[in-house]
Amino acid sequence: MKRVSMALALASALTLPMMGSAGAADKDLTIFDWAGYEEPSFHPGYVAKHGDSPTFTFFGDEDEAFEKTRSGFKADIGHPCSQSVLKWREAGLLQPLDPSKIAGWKDLNPGIMAMKNLATDENGTVWFMPWDWGNTAVTFNTEKVDEKDIQSLKAFADPKFQGRISIGDNVDDAYALASLAIGLRDWTKMTDEQFKQASDFLRQVHKNVRLYWTDNTEIVQAMNGGEVDLAWAWNDAATQLAINGAPVKMKRDTDEGISTWVCGYVRYKDAPGSEEKAYDYLNAVNDPAVADYMVREWGYGQANAKGMAAVDPKVLEEKGYANVDQFLDKTLFQQPLPNELKQKMIAEFEKIKAGY
Repeated sequence: MKRVSMALALASALTLPMMGSAGAADKDLTIFDWAGYEEPSFHPGYVAKHGDSPTFTFFGDEDEAFEKTRSGFKADIGHPCSQSVLKWREAGLLQPLDPSKIAGWKDLNPGIMAMKNLATDENGTVWFMPWDWGNTAVTFNTEKVDEKDIQSLKAFADPKFQGRISIGDNVDDAYALASLAIGLRDWTKMTDEQFKQASDFLRQVHKNVRLYWTDNTEIVQAMNGGEVDLAWAWNDAATQLAINGAPVKMKRDTDEGISTWVCGYVRYKDAPGSEEKAYDYLNAVNDPAVADYMVREWGYGQANAKGMAAVDPKVLEEKGYANVDQFLDKTLFQQPLPNELKQKMIAEFEKIKAGY
């Protein structure tokens, strides 16, 4: 999922390069991350203590990160999301975290921490620190799309939107959309028949797709330039478009609901860098003061409940977090999937995008 801030890219109408590395910074710590999260505003405490940011290396999606790490790539900290943590853990890529070394561990949102196979395993061992969370939801051009026509997620398959739609080139978000559209909010319980229904829905959506966006730069520019009017996208897209004056907003109150994802940080099993600096980094991003920047500039929530409580209520309302309980009762949480089901989704989504 998750997640690139595009204000500068939009202003210059240029695409951010998908660099292999952000360049050498603090060589004692390497973060394997989504592009955009290298911004010092996410870890000011680390910079204040060590004089520089860690070294960042980027991946395009979690499957790429998984394969690269399994093939021997070395980093200290990774940034997977909820649906991938179990897979990474079972593959032996991770080492446990010591929550006693993470300031504010007890302040992490209890609802997020209760998600099965996320932060802890059945023995209580901690593997993952939830950090950023947000939604994948309907995002639309208010001047070109009548809101009453998109009250249902089935609008993505409506022929009237042919050539005007974009969804992510991301199997998790695609099947989250399809699951909700067929009335399923717990995709871990998906039956074979429901898998077929969801896949058939995505085949209908495919007929309308103008492009499958690969990162937020692409969907932000496609909507800003009028190439796409209706998208299934992350909070950051609508946030950045609105900041730059585009008539785009996110709709969370569709009949079927929205999808919610949770991402965060893990330590790799064979981390070559400094353990002390690894925990300094985790403490820096988990600082409650980071929540204000994350909500204002990215439209995402911080897992640290203390941080979210300190954000200006007007900002929370503007970004859709004023009454979290109201939209959480109609959401599909992207919980860890059984590996067999995830592999079926991956294979089928490739067929759908190829037109089969």
